[in-house]
Amino acid sequence: MKRWWPGVLLTGFVIAPHAAAHEVRPAYLELQQTRADSFDVLWKTPARGDLRLGLYVRLPEECVVLSEPRGVFRGGAYIERWSVRHPQALVGTTIYIDGLESTLTDVLVRIHRLDGSTQVARFMPERPAVVVAGAPKRWQAAGTYLAVGVRHILGGVDHLLFVLGLLFLVQGRWVLVKTITAFTIAHSITLAIATLGYAEAPVKVLNVLIAMSILFLGPEIVRLHRGETSLTIRQPWVVAFAFGLLHGFGFAGGLTELGLPQSEIPLALLMFNIGVELGQLSFVAVLLGLAASFRVLEFRWQRWVRLVPAYVVGTLGAFWATAQLAAMFGR
Repeated sequence: MKRWWPGVLLTGFVIAPHAAAHEVRPAYLELQQTRADSFDVLWKTPARGDLRLGLYVRLPEECVVLSEPRGVFRGGAYIERWSVRHPQALVGTTIYIDGLESTLTDVLVRIHRLDGSTQVARFMPERPAVVVAGAPKRWQAAGTYLAVGVRHILGGVDHLLFVLGLLFLVQGRWVLVKTITAFTIAHSITLAIATLGYAEAPVKVLNVLIAMSILFLGPEIVRLHRGETSLTIRQPWVVAFAFGLLHGFGFAGGLTELGLPQSEIPLALLMFNIGVELGQLSFVAVLLGLAASFRVLEFRWQRWVRLVPAYVVGTLGAFWATAQLAAMFGR
């Protein structure tokens, strides 16, 4: 733990201002071609109760609205459907998402044509526009799902903080490998199960349990610092696997909430999971780099300071657990 605490402490200070569990959910835009010049439009944006995220689709000016949008709140989202006509079937035009610049979320767009080709692209706050391609490539869709996975994990402060807490309990490189591998296997299992529709977890209960998994690690880090032991300290990979099953359901929200067609799920699941792993490994690599730099600089810290990371992890876990319990009971 002595080698890890500077990186964790710095990371805690960085993420503390954004201390909220993983609430950034993607929006989804689907255009299904029905005729040579016509499309059915599905627009799904995150919502809470009867309040929706302020995102709006702006199609090319040449589009003619064939049917007015019909909206409904359903399952934590606001869903709109309408039909449009465009003389060039949208090829070469640009679609915008107004309001995206002021959010932290992404928008996945899927354009399915009569010839069977599909374009999958991603709107981001820094790039709220997508050009419609005439002949989309399969690898472009794979790259989009990969990027969504990377962004999902790097935006999931609760998941990253759990990994952070685990690393404090790791003593030795082999234990680190086993711990990260166990967490990866576990969340990959439940990510696949949830995305394929075989099981699901109530979102509010899941959020509470994920927050409590972070809270659980705080006292364990303190126990290690005091020279005590426990199953978590001796075999952190066991805890990583157990709680990884919970976090996998949390990762699945990034795909299941989009409502992708069944034919698209295998590719999306594979690339999204690879993206999550790349993001997670990048995060661990940054922490390893920070730890190595502090060792090279030969920093010496007072004993009480070494406990700060444990309290950062435990306090944020307690804060999120309390907030999620309040949300679950409508308070």
